[in-house]
Formats: sequence, C-alpha cells, structure tokens
Amino acid sequence: MKKIICKVEYDTAASELVKKVTSGFYGDPAGYEESLYKTAGGKFFIYVNGGAESKYPTEDIKRLSAAKAEEWLANN
Repeated sequence: MKKIICKVEYDTAASELVKKVTSGFYGDPAGYEESLYKTAGGKFFIYVNGGAESKYPTEDIKRLSAAKAEEWLANN
C-alpha cells in the first residue's frame, strides 16, 4: 500500500518491515493487524488493516515519530 502524508510517500513495498502484530485469526471480523515499517529515509509508519468489526475496518497508513515507534515496539 502507498499513501502520501504531508508530501511524503509511505510505501509498504519499498520499506523495511520492523514488526508485525496480529489480533484474532484470519477471517475474524474483529481481528486486525498492525505492521511497523521504516523507510529508507528513516521515517516510521504503521500499516493497519482489519475485519469489519475491528478497530481498523479499512486499511490505512499512519506515520509515527521515532519516539512513538520505539514506544509502539516496547508495548507490542
């Protein structure tokens, strides 16, 4: 997935996957996944996707500061 946020392109195919966390099982309407990525330029973002009843019913990319990425890693 690609998304431009504040004139910066975030692309899951062109970035390094740091960690992926899943909740639920495949096909679970309340299940979801969060994947932390790092771009070649050192920026962090989370790709999220989930079932219709999850907290991420549609796929999206959310940018993170380095501090927030570190906090996310510590908690997941």
